[in-house]
Amino acid sequence: MTDQRPTSGFHAANADPAVTDRLTAALDVQAANPGVRRLREWAHASLAVRPGDRALDVGAGTGSETVVLAEAVGPEGTATGLEPHPGLRAVAERRAAEAGSRAVFLDGDALALPLPDAEVDAVWCERVLQHLTEPDRAVAEIARVLRPGGRVALLDTDWATFVLHPAEPAVRSALAAVTRSAAATPDAGRRLAEWLTGAGLSVDHAGADVLLHDPRTVSLPIVRGLAAAALGKGLISEEQRDRLHAGLTAAAERGAFHLSVTMFAVVAHRPA
Repeated sequence: MTDQRPTSGFHAANADPAVTDRLTAALDVQAANPGVRRLREWAHASLAVRPGDRALDVGAGTGSETVVLAEAVGPEGTATGLEPHPGLRAVAERRAAEAGSRAVFLDGDALALPLPDAEVDAVWCERVLQHLTEPDRAVAEIARVLRPGGRVALLDTDWATFVLHPAEPAVRSALAAVTRSAAATPDAGRRLAEWLTGAGLSVDHAGADVLLHDPRTVSLPIVRGLAAAALGKGLISEEQRDRLHAGLTAAAERGAFHLSVTMFAVVAHRPA
């Protein structure tokens, strides 16, 4: 068992229960994104959790995928969601109970999974590694708790794929820099296979999907937040910010707005 240390600055900043409602709303919006839904469906099919399996969801959030795992393992298996944020864990427990799910949720750190060696048949870990300062340690922990033949699905974003249109090149670069700085490991998506093979696991499948954002819902508020952060860091001027807002609003009205980022998934197994 590895020693337990804070996972990242992101996690530490968001461990305050006061932000639970904001985090829950953000996770719900992401879960509704067609790209997220397609990639999750593909990853679950590739992971192929079976009745009777012991499944673990690392960084369970609101528990949506833990519930999916619980349905797959059936009454003879177990599905445990590990979530260090107490507010999100309470949301996950409530939603699972309302759904009649057998999923259970525990406190714990991705860098020190509270399980014995070779205990788990299947692990799901979605958009966690980008927030860790030592993601390779977390993947090594996943490898440790997997039984021989056990499978893991890692899903994560690569923030270098951030695309915004229309925007001045300098402003686009500034906003992309802000998105990368918000994650401890912003290139996590491209490194999933690297971390898995480095932990002694064998890669079986790899996939990706583009998350297109709808300007009528969350995109314009997201861009306004990024622009405010870029302005605060001195990366853009107020004039550039105002031109950005005006240009994107006009583009959204004529159907020319584009905001996207790519999420990747890799499924692997522990050799017997």
